[in-house]
Amino acid sequence: MAFMLPGKELPMTDYCAFSKDHKCVKFTDYEITRHELEEADELCHGNWIEIQHLREYIDRL
Repeated sequence: MAFMLPGKELPMTDYCAFSKDHKCVKFTDYEITRHELEEADELCHGNWIEIQHLREYIDRL
């Protein structure tokens, strides 16, 4: 994953020279948010499949 600036590509890493443990808080936040979005996408897909099945069931009634 990388950030894009006009004419430059900046790689996204979890290294930060300004913190004591050299961990980038923004990178950690990015990883957590990305994971949550993946889970939400999976749940939405599963819910949509269930909704389609219920609509088909209602149409048969």
